[in-house]
Amino acid sequence: MKPAYAAGLAALAVTALVSHLRATPYNNFVLLAQALLQGHTWINWPGPYIDALQYTDHRYYIIEAPLPALLLIPYVAVAGLQANQTLLAIVLAGITVGAAWELGERFELPPAHNAWICAFLLCGTDLLWCAVLGDVWFLAHVSAVCFTMLALVELAGKRRGWLVALWAACAVESRFSMIAAVPVYMYLLAVPSPQRMARQLGSFAAVLAGVAVLWVLYNQARWGTWNDIGYTTWYHQDQAGLPTGSPFRLSYLPNQLWSFFVQMPTALPEYPWLRPEFSGVALTWTSPALLLAFFARSPLRWVVALWIAALLTAAPNFLYYVNGYAQFGMRHALDFEPFLVALMMLAVRTRLAWWGYALLAYSIAVGFWGSWYWLTYVRA
Repeated sequence: MKPAYAAGLAALAVTALVSHLRATPYNNFVLLAQALLQGHTWINWPGPYIDALQYTDHRYYIIEAPLPALLLIPYVAVAGLQANQTLLAIVLAGITVGAAWELGERFELPPAHNAWICAFLLCGTDLLWCAVLGDVWFLAHVSAVCFTMLALVELAGKRRGWLVALWAACAVESRFSMIAAVPVYMYLLAVPSPQRMARQLGSFAAVLAGVAVLWVLYNQARWGTWNDIGYTTWYHQDQAGLPTGSPFRLSYLPNQLWSFFVQMPTALPEYPWLRPEFSGVALTWTSPALLLAFFARSPLRWVVALWIAALLTAAPNFLYYVNGYAQFGMRHALDFEPFLVALMMLAVRTRLAWWGYALLAYSIAVGFWGSWYWLTYVRA
């Protein structure tokens, strides 16, 4: 069996085992898939536990990007509302790790180093936690990471413009912030083969244009306008938001910096000794192995491109009005962590220092702890 397939199956098995295949109550994508099968974009709203925007026709609409719902359509067509949304998250987590292993091979990582980095991607980030819960917000993250890794694999291999665009579009239609990485994909397609640039970028643009048309039609069906007003309208109605303006503001930056780099779990006087609060735990304490990304040096075009992609996709999250709210770790970091993981691979192609092993092992252990805590004390 090809090593990437074995890695993906192993990740799928671990995620399924940890999750116990529990179905999430926050199955917004199942509701949307059912709605699309019935020929409309509004959902049969079961109650306030499902985040959905009530719009002018007094019907409720899912504001999250729709790709996971599209993937669920065959399953929902058979199982209806009994479809287990978490299963899709588990499958996508397995594909993510399989793609990551393939990327590591294309970056010429030794198998042992590749195994450590892939284990970190699954367990040392919020990927495992998101996949085992499978909630609407968390499934969106898993889907975005999965298709981002597939785009990077293609860019490190045959570099077919249409396929990179397809994976990029799937990531964007899972998490809208991933659109910030699209210019970086265009750069990696154009360099270092300018003679192929016109053909590659032409097929890339053609796919994105088709997706853009479908996106406008979907927004027209929901909001009666070409653009997506869902998140902004939600922000105007949310108690944590404001009645006017954008949900992205510089005034939110200090809280985001504290969330991403400072906030710690709460110490308890008795077992289990530590409690991760709903507002999350900073990357400093959950995923310190990300430091390895700073040691990537070559190939220079990849290092520069990956850092730019990481910064561009991180920017919206550092300006957003909420930090992710109910979460372990910092789930919004999954928007930019695929690019940091790729940088980590480039950093350890020839050597992985003892402190790197220590940080990876610590991050992986914390990821398992976070999933265990939530399944034991929050979703028991």
